[in-house]
Amino acid sequence: MATTILYRDGALADGRSDRLRLGVSILVRDGRIEWIGSSSDEPDPGSGAEVVDASGATFVPGMVDGHSHVTLPGGAHWIDRISDPPETLLEVAERNGRLLTGAGVRWARDVGAPYVDDPIDGGRRALSIGVRERWRDKPGYPHLRVAGTWLDRAGTLPPAAHTVEAHTGEELLANARGQIDDGVDLIKLYLDGPDPIESPWTVDEIADVVAAAHSAGIKVTAHSGRLSGARAGVLGGVDAVEHGFELDEGVGEEMAERGTFLVSTLAVMHSWLTFGQTTSLPRFESEEGRAAIRTRLERAEESVRLAYAAGVRIATGTDFGGGSLRANQLAWEVNSLVTAGLGPGAALAAATWRGGELLGEPTAGTIEAGGPADFFLVHGDPLSDPAALWRVWRVAWADRRQP
Repeated sequence: MATTILYRDGALADGRSDRLRLGVSILVRDGRIEWIGSSSDEPDPGSGAEVVDASGATFVPGMVDGHSHVTLPGGAHWIDRISDPPETLLEVAERNGRLLTGAGVRWARDVGAPYVDDPIDGGRRALSIGVRERWRDKPGYPHLRVAGTWLDRAGTLPPAAHTVEAHTGEELLANARGQIDDGVDLIKLYLDGPDPIESPWTVDEIADVVAAAHSAGIKVTAHSGRLSGARAGVLGGVDAVEHGFELDEGVGEEMAERGTFLVSTLAVMHSWLTFGQTTSLPRFESEEGRAAIRTRLERAEESVRLAYAAGVRIATGTDFGGGSLRANQLAWEVNSLVTAGLGPGAALAAATWRGGELLGEPTAGTIEAGGPADFFLVHGDPLSDPAALWRVWRVAWADRRQP
């Protein structure tokens, strides 16, 4: 059953220009963009086509959440929720998939899930791998790329996180190869270790993992909230740094030279500040706790500015589930980048086509004739008002009528 929809007379914010393009119509047939152009030059969509009045709305490319945890719910007790039963976590994933789509997120890059028995297929591996397979080609759900579970040094993360720990570099490499055998799309190294001063792994140990992953055709990313881990990860050749809360000029310049991505998650700390009003947890509610969060946020914003000034490619993430945000809050990260000093156009680029570059997916985060109809519509201009991204009105890839 053919599905043809003409979206008529909207504005376009594609993340590549700082100005809206007005008077745009898009003709979609069977889930692909057949034509895009001026509303005054619309082709005949044919009989039976649905015509959508998009006037007053803005077309935005489907966004990319570059740092997510689809099996986890987030919230103020996000750490406790990691140890919920696998059956519960898979139910959470289904809700998160719907939330992502409703918020205009077409791609999610899952960078850590508990390593447990999957209650649906019985496989012992990171839960996200089974979720990826079950979401593949599932109408109305995001495309998913998964890193499997966290690869950390023993004694770093709590046992309830169900990670794959290592005591030595040899064990780390073996664990990485095990994840590759499980079928992950990328490897996630956890580079905050038990020692807050030193990276848990040396540059050479990290480089060994990178070489093994690249030989298998996949990338390596590194959790790093500290400067030591970021420096070791970049020198070891990782493809991206997650969070990057404590970068300096030297690391930023090295990242730019090597093409290493920064995946920003500033909104995590903005959410923590809200918990000071919405919870009674001392970590967030106490004056000492609030001051510590503000200090950390200021340092993280400085890191983003240093990276951007150095020419580092920046993609956005929420850290939902593995952090405090929820699955439908990527717009918060875009706004957080603007607050940190990026222009709205650069921030939107980070959530769209830059995210596509991070994934290695040329059509992700783009709106182009011949490409998939992976766009959504919002009220307002996200190039002058990033909060417009919260005002999602319609999601094109969820629009197809089912036969």
